[in-house]
Amino acid sequence: PHTVRPIVESPPTLDELQRWVPLSGLAIHRWLNTSGQSYRALDRSVIDASTDADWLARLTSDGKLVKRPVLVRGDTVLVGFKPDAWRDALTR
Repeated sequence: PHTVRPIVESPPTLDELQRWVPLSGLAIHRWLNTSGQSYRALDRSVIDASTDADWLARLTSDGKLVKRPVLVRGDTVLVGFKPDAWRDALTR
């Protein structure tokens, strides 16, 4: 069983991100959809000056900033599609 969540329309909450980011093993900047319009609309000075807390707040308010897809299964959190990692996570 699984739940599909349209993350653009329903971005992750701060509580979710505070749990998921460490479980993913990725730095917060790896959660950013850097090719998306929301990210590209940010001024370079804003990007350079942003702290992890700033990015967390932005990710909760703009689902387009979140790199997709995101898989959360127990303590496994995957960001972006990597076929081998997804296959391993889904067949355990």
